[in-house]
Amino acid sequence: MNAPPQPPPSLFQKPPLTTSQLIQTITTILTSSTTAPPHNSMAPYTPYLTPPIIHSILSSKSLSSRPNTLLSFFKWAHSHVPSFSLTQSHTTLPSLLILLSSLFSHNKFTDAKSLLVEFISSDGHHDLHRSLLHPSRSHPRSSKALLDTAIGAYVQCNRPHLAAQVLKKMKRLRLRPNLLTCNTLLNSLVKFPSSQSVSLSREIFNDAIKLGVAPNTNTCNILINGYCLENKFKDAIELLNGMCKFECKPDNVTYNTILDALCKKGRLNEVRDLLLDMKNRGLMPNRNTYNILVYGYCKMGWLKEAAKVFELMTQNNLLPDIWTYNMLINGLCNEGKIEEAFRLRDEMESLKLLPDVVTYNTLINGCLDWKGSSDGFRLLEEMRERGVKQNEVTHNIMIKWYCKEGKMDEASDIVQKMEECGFSPDCVTFNTLINGYCKAGNLGEAYKMMNEIGRKGLKMDTVTLNTVLHTLCGERKLNEAHELLNSGSKRGYIVDEVSYGTLIVGYFKDGNVDKAMKLWDEIKEKEIIPSVVTYNSVIGGLCKSRKTEQAITKLNELLENGLVPDETTYNTIIHGYCWEGNVEKAFQFHNKMVENSFKPDIITCNILLRGLCTEGMLEKALKLFSTWISNGKTMDAVTYNTLITALCKDGRLKDALSLVAEMEEKNLGPDHYTYNAILGALTDAGRIKEAEESMSKMVAAGKLTGFPFQMDKGEEVVTGETPEVVNPSSIAYSEQINDLCSKGQYKDAMHIFGQLTQKGIAVNKSTYIILMNGLIKRKKSTSKRA
Repeated sequence: MNAPPQPPPSLFQKPPLTTSQLIQTITTILTSSTTAPPHNSMAPYTPYLTPPIIHSILSSKSLSSRPNTLLSFFKWAHSHVPSFSLTQSHTTLPSLLILLSSLFSHNKFTDAKSLLVEFISSDGHHDLHRSLLHPSRSHPRSSKALLDTAIGAYVQCNRPHLAAQVLKKMKRLRLRPNLLTCNTLLNSLVKFPSSQSVSLSREIFNDAIKLGVAPNTNTCNILINGYCLENKFKDAIELLNGMCKFECKPDNVTYNTILDALCKKGRLNEVRDLLLDMKNRGLMPNRNTYNILVYGYCKMGWLKEAAKVFELMTQNNLLPDIWTYNMLINGLCNEGKIEEAFRLRDEMESLKLLPDVVTYNTLINGCLDWKGSSDGFRLLEEMRERGVKQNEVTHNIMIKWYCKEGKMDEASDIVQKMEECGFSPDCVTFNTLINGYCKAGNLGEAYKMMNEIGRKGLKMDTVTLNTVLHTLCGERKLNEAHELLNSGSKRGYIVDEVSYGTLIVGYFKDGNVDKAMKLWDEIKEKEIIPSVVTYNSVIGGLCKSRKTEQAITKLNELLENGLVPDETTYNTIIHGYCWEGNVEKAFQFHNKMVENSFKPDIITCNILLRGLCTEGMLEKALKLFSTWISNGKTMDAVTYNTLITALCKDGRLKDALSLVAEMEEKNLGPDHYTYNAILGALTDAGRIKEAEESMSKMVAAGKLTGFPFQMDKGEEVVTGETPEVVNPSSIAYSEQINDLCSKGQYKDAMHIFGQLTQKGIAVNKSTYIILMNGLIKRKKSTSKRA
């Protein structure tokens, strides 16, 4: 290979030409070339080229009709002249503007945009942006073509807020941007990680209209999507209804965007209204519409309704696709119906719809949540065998499982494997880790993860904020939580109804009703639309604070906002009336809600029974219980224990024992709560022998672990539920029982123990064992005498 020609030695010693001669020489070389740029011919002059000289060459009239030559020379100078490199944006900017002017005049928009993108990427000081907004006298005036193309280039470089400022400049100059430019900018803004993006999008939309841009359906759909991302449904529907003003019509995308957002928030009443409006406009639901509805119903746990939509699809000749099946499988998994989910997977395969990575991820997640890790790991192996590649979601599911198990080191290992497989940890990854660290009580690591999200340029996810808020409230660090809530928007998070709801619940639990309701008012001021869950939080807080009538106003408000109350809503209010001792109102409310299609569940029944028993209306409770049994209602252990405890307190031991027998027949118990109630009643009645047998049965049935005793120092720890009341004087009671047992006064000891049991006061394990052994010795001694 021949070596490249070397410039004459004299050129390195002294410029052979004056500046004007050098410009003329380079210009001549460029104009004389008819093929490729004559780079070799220019090499001898490279050491003498400076930014002003290059600018003069690019401004030459003899080259003005040769944009390709100018572009080639500009790029050559970038790579060969050190003072003209991309890093020297302030020195190359004048030449760039001259070149762009030539490219635009010859309709070389693609080349111009590529050049702008390359320049913007290295323009760390925003010299170009400053020049576009405030051009100096030495620079050519910014043309419409330059400003319009610059907007697209800034968007491509993921700097939509800078692009928005350029459009504002066009507005001041009364220059109308292209519709495509506006749509591109709006689309980038609504997706940009900033709490101000959607409000800025609305400004841009209005500015474009003032400049004479005629928005199309796509323009409106982009802004509607932005509104929906921030749960501003009122604005979204208002724009939908106002599209006719711009002589454009809503399409399936318009409706599907809003339907999807409403379904995700569980606002199914509004979904029905919107579907009706869609049909009235002559638009038929497409496959995406049906899939959105399936997703919405599954998310609410309304699997029957989801199945009906599934059937409706086939009736309208729209075959369910893999997405539809995956949504139904997800709905079944969320409800713990894993076997049904697997059957649906088999049905998919019979229709030649092969399970994809989403199918496997859903089933793996379901197995890990409901069945066991072995089934989940078996599915991972099946994926590999079938050639279904894992994706970032698969890794995130495994990270979630390890975090749930408290294995944070293993979770970190999966993150490393994830990166090795070419997947970047996303917001879900970090949110899962943050949740894991929060549950482990390691808030320091959780905050580190929050900062890592910002450093990686990921969109600030509301889930991240809400996870940390939940932990702070759980630890009663309410001031820190409030500070984080207030700074959320500044940090780039979208503070939503869950954020507020979390802190509201925290204040209610802390007994600070005023602060909770102040936050509730703040939600309204900021036009954040609460979900059913948020309403339930407020209703629950008010009911527990003995403010049930105030909770009723929130229920009415919930209904006015088009939300559908769930069982939790109704049960909470019924419970509220019972807490206040107003059982009659609880039943009135229950009956009224039943008229409005509310279906009481077992929790409702138990709340009402407990309310009656607490207020001394035992006969009414027993009558109601008999009615429910006659009507075929399913009762649980809580139902029986509620009545058994009430009967025991009323001295009706025979009736209580009858219910215990019924419990056993139905395989509902008895459990340690049942034994506690019976044991207390037997000792009160002086029926020590039966108390002994009851305690023996309790040990034989393995109910010892739930019995109320506390550990002596050095004793083996026994797992079990923590008693409701831990009395500091329990040690004294324990010693008193021990003393009576040592004297053989077991009947008296048992009487004290029974009283403690009823009050939920703990005794030492050793005391319990001494009492048991004493009763057994007494029984043996009585047997011998007999």
